[in-house]
Amino acid sequence: MKGLTGKVAIVTGGASGIGEAIVLRLAEEGCKVALFDINLEAAQGVSKKSQDSGAAGSVTPFVTDITSLEAVEASVEKVENELGPIWMLVNNAGWDKPAPFLSTGPDLWQKIVALNLMGPINLHSAVCKRMAARNEGRVINVASDAGRVGTSNEAVYSACKGGTIAFTKSMARELARNNVLVNAVCPGPTDTPAMAAVVGTGPEAEKWKESMARGIPLRRMAQADDYPGMIAFLGSDDAGYITGQSISISGGLTMS
Repeated sequence: MKGLTGKVAIVTGGASGIGEAIVLRLAEEGCKVALFDINLEAAQGVSKKSQDSGAAGSVTPFVTDITSLEAVEASVEKVENELGPIWMLVNNAGWDKPAPFLSTGPDLWQKIVALNLMGPINLHSAVCKRMAARNEGRVINVASDAGRVGTSNEAVYSACKGGTIAFTKSMARELARNNVLVNAVCPGPTDTPAMAAVVGTGPEAEKWKESMARGIPLRRMAQADDYPGMIAFLGSDDAGYITGQSISISGGLTMS
């Protein structure tokens, strides 16, 4: 991709799953990647994997609780001091515990909202003011097709992702005058460790995934590597006239 070599990129939740795939691809493209995660050991493992692959860029872990604006501000300041001006922010971190809404309560709701909605808002606050001052930058929010069409047993999560999509469009309008482009990528069902933690493993889990795949026009569930190409593109010079968009990557499960 044009224009990514040497650029500083923050990726939240980059220690596993989709986030790990994004981190490795951006490092391959020559970015200096700041990996924000609460799991230092896993983050260090991703950094070593990138180094061992001979990537042109680098991966530096920063232990960060994205639900805390104070923690985010401190980590962002550290990134700029150690790696340089932030060009690209990828808000990927998220979490859910699927259950019928009426069986859940405020403790779970607040945790889901803190991680999936307030976390990205905290990152926008800390990073975008710096981008706006420099009149350049790219933000890619990893939302979800759940935020576009809703998902059973994920009502609060879907609300957060719908909020992220709306927030993306609003920030794109506010920051366009500063040449800061803000877009969202909306994954569909994805076979990741996070999904395994929910549906489990073994024959029943495989049956569930096969059933899900039959409803997808491309007849397979997404893999983590299906997303980094689009995210790298949106962070590159090639996407310099794209902002305020929400792009589904779901094998045709949703079309609009």
